[in-house]
Amino acid sequence: MAISEYLESRKNIAGSVCGLVGLGMTFTGVAGPYWPVVVAGLYGAGALIAPPERPALPDFPDPSAQLEALRGDFEKLRAYLAEVELPPAAAGRLTELTELLGALLDPGWAAELLAQDPESVHVLSRSVRQDLPEAVDTFVRTRWWTRLAPGQESPERHLERQLTLLQEEGERLATALRETEARRQESHTRYLEDRA
Repeated sequence: MAISEYLESRKNIAGSVCGLVGLGMTFTGVAGPYWPVVVAGLYGAGALIAPPERPALPDFPDPSAQLEALRGDFEKLRAYLAEVELPPAAAGRLTELTELLGALLDPGWAAELLAQDPESVHVLSRSVRQDLPEAVDTFVRTRWWTRLAPGQESPERHLERQLTLLQEEGERLATALRETEARRQESHTRYLEDRA
Protein backbone atom coordinates (compact mmCIF):
# COMPACT_ATOMS: atom_id res chain seq x y z
CA MET A 1 0.00 0.00 0.00
CA ALA A 2 1.40 3.38 -0.99
CA ILE A 3 1.81 6.15 1.59
CA SER A 4 -0.91 8.29 0.00
CA GLU A 5 -3.32 5.33 0.09
CA TYR A 6 -2.53 4.70 3.76
CA LEU A 7 -3.06 8.37 4.66
CA GLU A 8 -6.59 8.13 3.23
CA SER A 9 -7.31 4.67 4.66
CA ARG A 10 -9.84 3.86 7.36
CA LYS A 11 -7.08 2.59 9.63
CA ASN A 12 -5.19 5.89 9.55
CA ILE A 13 -8.36 7.93 10.07
CA ALA A 14 -9.49 5.81 13.05
CA GLY A 15 -5.97 5.86 14.51
CA SER A 16 -5.74 9.64 14.08
CA VAL A 17 -9.07 10.18 15.84
CA CYS A 18 -7.94 8.00 18.75
CA GLY A 19 -4.57 9.81 18.79
CA LEU A 20 -6.42 13.14 19.06
CA VAL A 21 -8.31 11.73 22.05
CA GLY A 22 -4.89 10.92 23.54
CA LEU A 23 -3.75 14.52 22.94
CA GLY A 24 -6.92 15.73 24.63
CA MET A 25 -6.10 13.53 27.60
CA THR A 26 -2.61 15.04 27.65
CA PHE A 27 -3.92 18.62 27.74
CA THR A 28 -6.33 17.77 30.55
CA GLY A 29 -3.48 16.21 32.55
CA VAL A 30 -4.81 12.64 32.53
CA ALA A 31 -1.90 11.17 30.50
CA GLY A 32 0.80 12.65 32.69
CA PRO A 33 4.47 12.30 31.73
CA TYR A 34 3.75 9.25 29.58
CA TRP A 35 1.65 11.19 27.07
CA PRO A 36 3.70 10.08 24.00
CA VAL A 37 3.05 6.42 24.89
CA VAL A 38 -0.66 7.13 25.49
CA VAL A 39 -1.06 8.99 22.16
CA ALA A 40 0.86 6.31 20.20
CA GLY A 41 -1.03 3.51 21.99
CA LEU A 42 -4.41 5.06 21.24
CA TYR A 43 -3.41 5.64 17.60
CA GLY A 44 -2.36 1.97 17.31
CA ALA A 45 -5.54 0.77 19.00
CA GLY A 46 -7.64 2.88 16.63
CA ALA A 47 -5.76 1.57 13.62
CA LEU A 48 -6.30 -2.03 14.80
CA ILE A 49 -10.04 -1.74 15.44
CA ALA A 50 -10.80 0.06 12.16
CA PRO A 51 -12.58 -2.07 9.57
CA PRO A 52 -10.39 -3.23 6.69
CA GLU A 53 -10.53 -1.53 3.32
CA ARG A 54 -12.96 -3.07 0.88
CA PRO A 55 -11.57 -3.75 -2.54
CA ALA A 56 -13.38 -1.99 -5.35
CA LEU A 57 -15.99 -4.01 -7.21
CA PRO A 58 -14.92 -5.19 -10.65
CA ASP A 59 -16.24 -3.07 -13.47
CA PHE A 60 -18.27 -5.50 -15.55
CA PRO A 61 -19.95 -4.30 -18.72
CA ASP A 62 -23.60 -3.47 -18.25
CA PRO A 63 -26.22 -5.56 -20.09
CA SER A 64 -26.62 -2.98 -22.88
CA ALA A 65 -22.89 -3.24 -23.66
CA GLN A 66 -23.21 -7.03 -23.54
CA LEU A 67 -26.08 -6.80 -26.03
CA GLU A 68 -23.93 -4.77 -28.41
CA ALA A 69 -21.20 -7.43 -28.31
CA LEU A 70 -23.85 -10.12 -28.72
CA ARG A 71 -25.17 -8.40 -31.87
CA GLY A 72 -21.68 -8.62 -33.37
CA ASP A 73 -21.45 -12.30 -32.47
CA PHE A 74 -24.89 -12.91 -33.97
CA GLU A 75 -23.75 -11.41 -37.28
CA LYS A 76 -20.74 -13.77 -37.26
CA LEU A 77 -23.10 -16.66 -36.54
CA ARG A 78 -25.36 -15.66 -39.45
CA ALA A 79 -22.36 -15.62 -41.78
CA TYR A 80 -21.40 -19.11 -40.58
CA LEU A 81 -24.95 -20.43 -40.97
CA ALA A 82 -25.17 -19.07 -44.51
CA GLU A 83 -22.30 -21.38 -45.52
CA VAL A 84 -23.82 -24.55 -44.01
CA GLU A 85 -25.95 -26.80 -46.20
CA LEU A 86 -28.99 -28.05 -44.30
CA PRO A 87 -31.99 -30.21 -45.25
CA PRO A 88 -35.11 -28.16 -46.16
CA ALA A 89 -37.05 -28.83 -42.92
CA ALA A 90 -34.09 -27.89 -40.72
CA ALA A 91 -33.28 -24.89 -42.90
CA GLY A 92 -36.86 -23.62 -42.44
CA ARG A 93 -36.67 -24.01 -38.68
CA LEU A 94 -33.27 -22.33 -38.64
CA THR A 95 -34.63 -19.38 -40.62
CA GLU A 96 -37.50 -18.95 -38.14
CA LEU A 97 -35.09 -19.15 -35.21
CA THR A 98 -32.59 -16.66 -36.62
CA GLU A 99 -35.43 -14.24 -37.43
CA LEU A 100 -36.65 -14.48 -33.83
CA LEU A 101 -33.16 -14.00 -32.41
CA GLY A 102 -32.56 -11.10 -34.78
CA ALA A 103 -35.81 -9.44 -33.68
CA LEU A 104 -34.85 -9.82 -30.02
CA LEU A 105 -31.41 -8.35 -30.67
CA ASP A 106 -32.56 -5.43 -32.84
CA PRO A 107 -31.97 -2.08 -31.15
CA GLY A 108 -35.23 -0.68 -29.84
CA TRP A 109 -37.74 -1.38 -27.10
CA ALA A 110 -36.99 -5.10 -26.94
CA ALA A 111 -33.29 -4.43 -26.45
CA GLU A 112 -34.13 -1.86 -23.76
CA LEU A 113 -36.19 -4.47 -21.91
CA LEU A 114 -33.46 -7.07 -22.35
CA ALA A 115 -30.87 -4.67 -20.95
CA GLN A 116 -32.90 -4.51 -17.74
CA ASP A 117 -32.89 -8.30 -17.33
CA PRO A 118 -29.39 -9.85 -17.15
CA GLU A 119 -30.87 -13.37 -17.00
CA SER A 120 -32.58 -12.87 -20.37
CA VAL A 121 -29.35 -11.52 -21.82
CA HIS A 122 -27.62 -14.67 -20.57
CA VAL A 123 -30.25 -16.94 -22.16
CA LEU A 124 -29.97 -15.10 -25.47
CA SER A 125 -26.18 -15.11 -25.30
CA ARG A 126 -26.10 -18.85 -24.63
CA SER A 127 -28.36 -19.49 -27.62
CA VAL A 128 -26.27 -17.36 -29.98
CA ARG A 129 -22.79 -18.19 -28.76
CA GLN A 130 -23.14 -21.81 -27.73
CA ASP A 131 -26.35 -23.76 -28.37
CA LEU A 132 -27.14 -22.84 -31.98
CA PRO A 133 -23.56 -23.07 -33.34
CA GLU A 134 -23.01 -26.36 -31.51
CA ALA A 135 -26.27 -27.85 -32.84
CA VAL A 136 -25.40 -27.01 -36.44
CA ASP A 137 -21.74 -28.01 -36.16
CA THR A 138 -22.63 -31.31 -34.51
CA PHE A 139 -25.11 -32.01 -37.30
CA VAL A 140 -22.49 -31.31 -39.98
CA ARG A 141 -19.95 -33.63 -38.35
CA THR A 142 -22.47 -36.37 -37.51
CA ARG A 143 -23.96 -36.32 -41.00
CA TRP A 144 -20.54 -37.16 -42.44
CA TRP A 145 -20.16 -40.15 -40.10
CA THR A 146 -23.65 -41.52 -40.81
CA ARG A 147 -22.70 -41.75 -44.47
CA LEU A 148 -20.04 -44.24 -43.42
CA ALA A 149 -22.37 -46.18 -41.10
CA PRO A 150 -25.97 -45.90 -42.36
CA GLY A 151 -28.97 -47.26 -40.46
CA GLN A 152 -28.66 -45.17 -37.31
CA GLU A 153 -31.00 -42.42 -36.17
CA SER A 154 -30.96 -39.53 -38.58
CA PRO A 155 -28.85 -36.50 -37.56
CA GLU A 156 -31.45 -34.35 -39.35
CA ARG A 157 -34.06 -35.44 -36.80
CA HIS A 158 -31.78 -34.44 -33.91
CA LEU A 159 -31.04 -31.09 -35.51
CA GLU A 160 -34.73 -30.36 -36.09
CA ARG A 161 -35.51 -31.22 -32.46
CA GLN A 162 -32.66 -29.02 -31.19
CA LEU A 163 -33.79 -26.11 -33.36
CA THR A 164 -37.37 -26.58 -32.14
CA LEU A 165 -36.21 -26.46 -28.50
CA LEU A 166 -34.16 -23.32 -29.15
CA GLN A 167 -37.15 -21.75 -30.94
CA GLU A 168 -39.38 -22.52 -27.94
CA GLU A 169 -36.82 -20.99 -25.58
CA GLY A 170 -36.68 -17.84 -27.71
CA GLU A 171 -40.48 -17.64 -27.83
CA ARG A 172 -40.63 -17.94 -24.03
CA LEU A 173 -38.17 -15.08 -23.79
CA ALA A 174 -40.24 -12.96 -26.21
CA THR A 175 -43.41 -13.79 -24.26
CA ALA A 176 -41.76 -12.74 -20.99
CA LEU A 177 -40.74 -9.42 -22.56
CA ARG A 178 -44.25 -8.89 -23.91
CA GLU A 179 -45.74 -9.65 -20.47
CA THR A 180 -43.35 -7.17 -18.86
CA GLU A 181 -44.57 -4.46 -21.20
CA ALA A 182 -48.20 -5.45 -20.59
CA ARG A 183 -47.70 -5.19 -16.80
CA ARG A 184 -46.05 -1.82 -17.28
CA GLN A 185 -49.00 -0.60 -19.32
CA GLU A 186 -51.50 -1.93 -16.75
CA SER A 187 -49.68 -0.27 -13.87
CA HIS A 188 -49.63 3.04 -15.75
CA THR A 189 -53.38 2.73 -16.35
CA ARG A 190 -53.95 2.08 -12.62
CA TYR A 191 -51.76 5.07 -11.78
CA LEU A 192 -53.81 7.33 -14.06
CA GLU A 193 -57.08 5.96 -12.67
CA ASP A 194 -55.91 6.51 -9.09
CA ARG A 195 -54.82 10.03 -9.92
CA ALA A 196 -58.18 10.93 -11.51
